[in-house]
Amino acid sequence: MKTTKFHSLHLAAGAKMVSFAGFEMPIQYPTGIIAEHKIVRSGVGIFDVSHMGEFFVSGADSLNLIQKITVNDASKLTPGKAQYSALPRPDGGLVDDLLVYMLAENSYLLVVNGANLEKDWAWLSQHAAEFADVQISNQSDDYSLLAVQGPKSIETLQTLTSTDLSVIPYYGFAEGTLAGVPMILSRTGYTGEIGFELYFKGDETVAASVVSALFEAGNEHGIAWIGLGARDTLRLEKGYCLYGNDITDETNPIEAGLGWITKLAKGPFNGSDVIAAVKEQGPQRKLVGFKMLTEKLIPRTGYSIVSDGQTIGSVTSGNQSPTLGVGIGLGYVPTALSAPGTTIEIAARGTTFPAEVVKIPFC
Repeated sequence: MKTTKFHSLHLAAGAKMVSFAGFEMPIQYPTGIIAEHKIVRSGVGIFDVSHMGEFFVSGADSLNLIQKITVNDASKLTPGKAQYSALPRPDGGLVDDLLVYMLAENSYLLVVNGANLEKDWAWLSQHAAEFADVQISNQSDDYSLLAVQGPKSIETLQTLTSTDLSVIPYYGFAEGTLAGVPMILSRTGYTGEIGFELYFKGDETVAASVVSALFEAGNEHGIAWIGLGARDTLRLEKGYCLYGNDITDETNPIEAGLGWITKLAKGPFNGSDVIAAVKEQGPQRKLVGFKMLTEKLIPRTGYSIVSDGQTIGSVTSGNQSPTLGVGIGLGYVPTALSAPGTTIEIAARGTTFPAEVVKIPFC
């Protein structure tokens, strides 16, 4: 397994390490997932997400390439702006979801999921070959990535940089220096809280210096390392999709509730004809959020979703919500059963437990 440049710091902090996306990564620290979750909701936490992939795209045809391989409309980007998007297949399924950053004219950064890095790089390379003036570079091994998230994140970070973070909008970014290290300061995240993602280069010494500065700056706010376990409960409470669970190669973005990032009006792109047909006809199934009506069950990925004694789907993501104190989850159900207020059941332990379809975010 690979390790990030923060590996020794995780071990020193007592992290429980697991295999994730080809890396040995921290799933939780001694305080536990619930405590970590609440730190991010109330103060500020640091996530090591250096397993993510960074692909740089440049050249006169770079926008044309990105327009063909993503669902969102990258022509709407300007330097300093980012957008959430996805990589569609010709059949309308999704290769991955990703972030697209416009660094400058004819210069972009694509940030992809670490678990899909090799697949995504092959997909990008295949399509880049169709364009005359495109240069692509996989710099994933060169970059470290920290997500600093929580209501006290800007207050913590601002003491370490001369860049005015308060003027950077959601899905905006700036290239500056923080803790003496050049980096991309991106107002994005996967928690639903205010936060920044910090992209920077450097060895373990540089990585440790940044972390040391962050902990010193955030000490008064109870700053702490946050593991993958709390990252999952935080994103689930906000209803954010996880690739491999809630969206896959077989998932159409319309049925996944990603119509808001799917810009069919921009012109043809991979799978746009299939996606347009699903939008016009209406999807046969939809991704919904549900909340357990009993405290006796925590829904888990793979549990069957049942209605009138018939299996109608399965849980794609599920857990106990630390904020609500009940089990919540995501899963696909027939469109006719997707309206909030619909009662469904989750099958487990040889029986079923009642749940209700609810609007997301959960809280």
